[in-house]
Amino acid sequence: MDISNRIDLPKTNEITKKKRIQPYIGLALFIAVAVFGVVKGNVDQKLTLFLMTGLALGYILTRSRYGFAGGFKRIYVTGEGSLSTALLVMFALAMVLAAGIQWSATMSGADVPGLSSVKFLNISILLGGFLFGIGMMLAGGCASGTLSDLGEGAGRSMIAMTTFVLGSLPGLMAQDALNNSAIGQIGIKLYLPDVLGYVGAVVISLLMLAGLYLVVRKYENFRKKEGYYEATVYEDQELPIPNKEPFKLFSYATFHKLFVQRWSFMIGGILLALMFAFILISTGHSWGVTGPFVSWGVAFLQLFGVQFTAPVFADAVATANGGILNDPGSLRNIGIILGAAIAFLLAGRLAFDGKFKVKDVIYYLIGGFLMGFGARLAGGCNIGALFSGIANFSLSGWGFFLTLWMGGILALKVFAGKVNIIPPDRHQK
Repeated sequence: MDISNRIDLPKTNEITKKKRIQPYIGLALFIAVAVFGVVKGNVDQKLTLFLMTGLALGYILTRSRYGFAGGFKRIYVTGEGSLSTALLVMFALAMVLAAGIQWSATMSGADVPGLSSVKFLNISILLGGFLFGIGMMLAGGCASGTLSDLGEGAGRSMIAMTTFVLGSLPGLMAQDALNNSAIGQIGIKLYLPDVLGYVGAVVISLLMLAGLYLVVRKYENFRKKEGYYEATVYEDQELPIPNKEPFKLFSYATFHKLFVQRWSFMIGGILLALMFAFILISTGHSWGVTGPFVSWGVAFLQLFGVQFTAPVFADAVATANGGILNDPGSLRNIGIILGAAIAFLLAGRLAFDGKFKVKDVIYYLIGGFLMGFGARLAGGCNIGALFSGIANFSLSGWGFFLTLWMGGILALKVFAGKVNIIPPDRHQK
């Protein structure tokens, strides 16, 4: 049955036959994923939990066009800081939620969730953050962004993902070697509530975020005065439909509102903070993305007879041998890809994007490798090392943020105009 028989889709060139059928495919995909989740739940309920959590994360990321790498890139390129501001609000809300969850666990004598995100801040995290910052600019997204972009049909992300996964393997070896070296022993592991208490940790952390917000606003004002400021512009199909007709449940206007109209960065940030809390409560650990990539790399190379005998790969080999689809972390990442795909399918927007040149492919591959290597060296990416680190009051999260910012800005300057996803310097346009 044509969807226009059920809801009043406008019969114009704007709604092609392809776009008409995509919502049905999206619904079918959602049902298929849900059924698969139920089947996996018969083996382990944790698998269902992680898969459906990933589905929600992917949908939120795509529906709001939200990205962690974009928080650095957008304001640098356009001077517009709405995404950067939304990231700061997300951090703030996640911190407050984490404080309540962890404080409650402390008072009841239970294990405090999220403490696995409190890392030893040393050269590995600092160097890893720097390399990851460069890589995410060359690849056009961080770990979660690469997964969601992959679900949206971005050929760039398909290319970057290959070296992201493969780069994780030497990155893990480098982390093991560096952390066990003399220089790797220099550093500090600090959980802020241990020193400041939960109230003090929240207050200090919020003040630091407030300081970053002031920097964002001042930079926006500077770019406006300079004359190099570009406001965020939504695509036509992402905008609300002007509708003066009475409300009709089965109408295209309602369908558009529910499944097509773009969510703001702020809505995306708030929802991701709530998902952060959900993950913390339901698993006892914070959100992470890149850890499973090592197992993916091991599983792939084992197909070609490569053997991984080093002790550092023991867990990854066990996971790969047990089946990637039986690994909760892998299922959550797959869920992100599928959630993004469903978001675009329901909006009738899914299409392969292959608009790049051969030289761009080289940059994507390099960017993916640097992200994979850097994430494993640091023990996490923008999610595991940055978001989960800072939101769980670990000093390591702030250290990762500093070098991530340095690497990202360096890449935007050095590679401006050299790769299709980094525009020329604004003074040279």
